[in-house]
Amino acid sequence: MEDKYDLIVVGGGVLGTFHAYHALKKGFRVALIEKDAKPMGATVRNFGQVVPSGMNLKWQAYGRESLRIYKEIQQVFDISLRQNGTVYLASNQEEQQLLEELFQINQRNNYESRLLSKNECLKNYRGLKSSYALAGLYFPQEVTIEPRTMIYKLHRYLNEEYSLHILYNTAVTNCITVNNNVEVSISKRAEPLKAKKVIVCNGNEFKVLFSEIFEKSNIEVTKLQMLQTKPQVNYTLPGSILTGWSIRRYEAFVECPSYQEIKSREAVHSKQKKWGVHILFKQAVDGSIIIGDSHEYTTVDKIDQLGFDLDQNIDNFMLNEAKKIFQLPNFDIQRRWYGLYSQCTSKDLFVYDIDENIHIATAIGGKGMTGSAGFSKENINRILNIK
Repeated sequence: MEDKYDLIVVGGGVLGTFHAYHALKKGFRVALIEKDAKPMGATVRNFGQVVPSGMNLKWQAYGRESLRIYKEIQQVFDISLRQNGTVYLASNQEEQQLLEELFQINQRNNYESRLLSKNECLKNYRGLKSSYALAGLYFPQEVTIEPRTMIYKLHRYLNEEYSLHILYNTAVTNCITVNNNVEVSISKRAEPLKAKKVIVCNGNEFKVLFSEIFEKSNIEVTKLQMLQTKPQVNYTLPGSILTGWSIRRYEAFVECPSYQEIKSREAVHSKQKKWGVHILFKQAVDGSIIIGDSHEYTTVDKIDQLGFDLDQNIDNFMLNEAKKIFQLPNFDIQRRWYGLYSQCTSKDLFVYDIDENIHIATAIGGKGMTGSAGFSKENINRILNIK
């Protein structure tokens, strides 16, 4: 350990780690502080889909830069990246219309995609039911990662290649600017660490260190449930599979001309709406299929109301809907879990400058795995005054 750094990043999830990455690439001395033995939050409790196609055009740009960064790292160090594409599957004519409109938007935006006929969908995705699939839209450049391992591999790469100093199991107890430097008090040592700049990328530390600002931050918490089957024998499902409810939910489709009219005709009081379900599929490296997910929302002060248990009714609903879309060799569930992520209700994410040296960047919501690498590059340049 050194005593002084150019930058200290608080929070070892994907958003904090990519802030560290971009600073390291610029030659700065960086320390990364993680409160747990390893990251335990939304970064490791998601599908592991990097899908710029699902974002509005502003965030698609961040996502496309993220794709470039992920692939650049994968060329020199295995972070579990697989370039296997993303497909959106339409189940009716309204969803097909939205796919065709998104295709036109991405043609104008020079982002590669390809419309798929019903027969092409059935041919490319074994087990897809003819009764469900009407058409598809395929994005070949998009990738999947293994969220339970990617961030740990990325930490190892940054430590070995760029000498990133990582402090696990370390709580930050105070963070204050003194004589134009930041003093960061931590649980593991009496004397504070010092840095020219500090970025807090974790909601827990944000709440503890700057509680008054946190209370005014318009942050809400979302609980997502996911399931994982046992390995599928002699079965391959390529890439990320997003279905009709994803088409009706993702930000990218809001920019389609027909979106608002189509949304206005949806049933309001369905279980799908109640639990915020849209059905996704992704095959993990062990051959199992991950299925999900749901979305339950509350403000941060009422997080306990989301509960600590899995709602079996939600799992059963998702599983029944998944069976309407694919006929898998087995639907035997070996693992169930939920993730919590925070998002800002009033803007894309919560970015705030405490002063010239201490900065907050958190509550990126469901955009984290796709958008963090690209967004962090821009934010680091701003914070470190890099032209």
